[in-house]
Amino acid sequence: MEWIERLNKAIIYMEEHLTEEIDYERVAKVAACSSYHFQRMFAYLADVPLSEYIRRRKMSLAAVELQDGEEKVIDISLKYGYSSPTAFNRAFQSVHGIAPSLIKENGVVLKSYPPISFKITVKGVEEMNFRIEKKDAFRIVGVSEPLDKDLEKNFEIVPKMWERVMMDGTLAKLGEMINCPPMAALGVCVCNDAERTAETENWKYMISVASTHEKGGFEEYTVPALTWAVFPGKGDVSREISKLYRRIITEWMPSSGYEYDNGPDIEVYLSDNMENAEFEIWIPVKKNSDSI
Repeated sequence: MEWIERLNKAIIYMEEHLTEEIDYERVAKVAACSSYHFQRMFAYLADVPLSEYIRRRKMSLAAVELQDGEEKVIDISLKYGYSSPTAFNRAFQSVHGIAPSLIKENGVVLKSYPPISFKITVKGVEEMNFRIEKKDAFRIVGVSEPLDKDLEKNFEIVPKMWERVMMDGTLAKLGEMINCPPMAALGVCVCNDAERTAETENWKYMISVASTHEKGGFEEYTVPALTWAVFPGKGDVSREISKLYRRIITEWMPSSGYEYDNGPDIEVYLSDNMENAEFEIWIPVKKNSDSI
């Protein structure tokens, strides 16, 4: 599958640049997707966040060089892109459990994380319901917060944002503005690199609704015309959203004939009870070249 081959080429690219600060967007270009979607696919397929994988690979190589060579810790620190010995020591201890200065002591146990490669095995243990839907561009209005380029940090930002808009009445005000499909509250990850400019450098997460009304004090964004793979789900949002995303990427996408297109991910909340919700995940997709 071509898109799996591109993911593996991205791994090779990272291996060739481990002594540099790795630019997620450049890595994602090798995989022919946005850096947001690359990080999401990587985390679910590798079962480790991209940032942690890179840290483990750097510290694996650094440990070998410190143990076998005569270079000083500060030199190895600079080689692997750490501007201060303190930051390097912290990263080294997070991986190996010891300070780099102790690496040559007898009996020291180190960890080695080899480079990964992706190979998809389609299990098909449990059915997945989905539909493919082509949709014209539509306008949304709402509120947003910037997202971090490291996806792991956003798992704290987004839930707090939902809690706030439900408590302060913002979500209720947005609900009154809905007048076109999808007729529900939306969580929209506006993270496609193609739309980033100097003026809109940060990714953002929007809590919003589809509406043609005047935006009032809210922000607006036009969701582009795209083909969507739509997956229904239900249950406690804090657990089930992540589980469904994982299944989409690790089970559905490898055998679907589709891959990510460059557009936002959308969560459609069909009920307002987050502990027993009905929802849909909309993934922007295009036919991959090996299925055409």
